[in-house]
Amino acid sequence: MNYFKKNKLILFIVIAMILGVAIGYIINVSVADNEAKKNMASNFSVLSDIFLHLIKMIIAPLVLAVLVTGVAKVGDFKSVGRIGLKTLIYFTSATLIALALGLVIVNVFEPGKVMKLDLPEASANSVVQGAGQTSKNFIDHVIPESIIRAMAGNDILPIVVFALFFGVAAASIGAQGKSIINAFDSLGHVMFKVTNFVMNFAPLGVFGAITAVVIQQGLDVLSGYLYLILCFFGGLLFFIFVVLASICFFFKINFFKLLRDIKEPLLLAFSTASSESAMPQTIEALEKHGISNRIVSFVLPLGYSFNLDGSIMYMTFAVIFIAQSYGIEISSGEQIQMMLILLVTSKGMAGVPRASLVVIAGMLTMFNIPGEGLLLLLAIDQLLDMGRSATNVVGNAVASAVVARLEGEKF
Repeated sequence: MNYFKKNKLILFIVIAMILGVAIGYIINVSVADNEAKKNMASNFSVLSDIFLHLIKMIIAPLVLAVLVTGVAKVGDFKSVGRIGLKTLIYFTSATLIALALGLVIVNVFEPGKVMKLDLPEASANSVVQGAGQTSKNFIDHVIPESIIRAMAGNDILPIVVFALFFGVAAASIGAQGKSIINAFDSLGHVMFKVTNFVMNFAPLGVFGAITAVVIQQGLDVLSGYLYLILCFFGGLLFFIFVVLASICFFFKINFFKLLRDIKEPLLLAFSTASSESAMPQTIEALEKHGISNRIVSFVLPLGYSFNLDGSIMYMTFAVIFIAQSYGIEISSGEQIQMMLILLVTSKGMAGVPRASLVVIAGMLTMFNIPGEGLLLLLAIDQLLDMGRSATNVVGNAVASAVVARLEGEKF
């Protein structure tokens, strides 16, 4: 109960979900006509539409601000020499593995297909229009003629391309570029604050989305949630005990001893659903494990922006799950494209509360997937976040150990 007192938003989302299931079920069993059910569900969906519009309002400025700042900071790796390069290579490799694993899990077990949601008409039209995209159209779309136009349309890929050029340019001119990098950094913090304001409307959005789904499907949707949770947590366990353990074995690191030494910050991250809250304890635990302060103090803080494996894995998993829920097929080529975009857009955002929500919303817009599905995930996001946060702690502990081993440290 004390936990919910400190996290009122989570409490309100839980209450909204329970009310949505209850009211939706009452309408589902009391109204026989399917068309009438559809109309009533549409009325409740207005609440979710309001929240989704607010989320989409944030996407372009937040992505631009964070990417420019993140790319500029990566430029600073030149000054920190070999440790920075090794860290960056490891982070990029771990991110690719996590993104790929998210895709593999969701494609093999197909948790979204259990949901069987009706595709909104507007989204159905947009999918048909998007199907005829040629390679030339794709290239034309990737390279923005106007960054303003790309931001107005929430086109993530052109924003990414512009931010890469802009961030590298700002970092390369030294002191003259610092003021504008600081300005984008400030813009990013303002947009994170706006995100927190918008999240206050989340309970209304969840209530509208859950009620609308239960009105049309009854309680069958709950079995879909259970299967989703099992698939995602199974994927996280596989990442920890197979992928990360294999990396440790390759670098001759005692994985289970490392896991035992970080058990306290690990449990703290799981119980609070916040990997950031466990950071001080993680630093202390890694130093007791035998890793030098110069490695831990450099790798771990960077890891909380660039290497949150659980959060990153969730991004590909969530996007494809929502597509599956609406019966939308995303081709292998499009999934690889999505993975490469997320490789960039996830940097600098993963460590910020609910920033992954904005990244996922951007991917849904880009691939013409209904944004309403995001609210279904939001209803159980707190539970999923507990697993993501714990995985983030283990991932960054392994990253610190690997870089230390590459530097010749023995522990």
